[in-house]
Amino acid sequence: MNRFRKALVRKPGMNFQAGLTSSQLGVPDYALTLRQHHDYCSALVKCGLDLFMLDPNEQYPDSPFVEDTCVLTARSAIITRPGHISRRGEEEEIAAFFRDHRMLRRITEPGTIDGGDVLQVNNRFFIGLSGRSNKEGIRQMEQILKEEGYTADVVELKNYLHLKAAVNYLGDETLIMHEHFEAGTPFSHYNIIRVSDRESYAANCLRINDTILVPEGFPETLEKIKKLNIPVLELQVSEFRKMDGGLTCLSLRF
Repeated sequence: MNRFRKALVRKPGMNFQAGLTSSQLGVPDYALTLRQHHDYCSALVKCGLDLFMLDPNEQYPDSPFVEDTCVLTARSAIITRPGHISRRGEEEEIAAFFRDHRMLRRITEPGTIDGGDVLQVNNRFFIGLSGRSNKEGIRQMEQILKEEGYTADVVELKNYLHLKAAVNYLGDETLIMHEHFEAGTPFSHYNIIRVSDRESYAANCLRINDTILVPEGFPETLEKIKKLNIPVLELQVSEFRKMDGGLTCLSLRF
């Protein structure tokens, strides 16, 4: 399991509610959004990370979801080409930041890929073929990862915006996964914590060093995670859920 020392986040702008969403959960409350983002950042610091925060970018309402713009490896910052045209351009400020921290690599046209479709499990990556990440973007990502000594598996998605909406890595060869996720063979040898349909959002958990961040309000999933005997922090992210986002989306850890 990777040990993280730093994280990059972006504060939500006043037009956050104008971003992309299919959740049908209503309009986010901006004041509450800011409080929840503050609590999220505080949790990252509590997990031992040094925090870098970018100012809001009103041109891109979805830009607090920084994870979609970049995939980090030990050597590189792989700058993505977001799958939705309204998000293209977000990645440039991210690239400028990581120029001082990593070698920059890029996904180029006609490839598209969102970081939310890329899941790292030790030296293996799983990449979701989704409405946001196309075959050419995945081909380019696979090539870069293989050049750096990683293996990569493609997972075709049918009912999920991003791969990490359905499955995430909790360390110690354990995945948390939505009960209806039909990924099959690529994940067959891992320990699986199944998340029920009524708590499906809770599949988006985030392991940071020795702590697991868990969305608040999902007691069945919480009890299953607690059995791992790893410290847990519950966080309220209701306003980000309204905009199809979650715990993994809101930071880039490195």
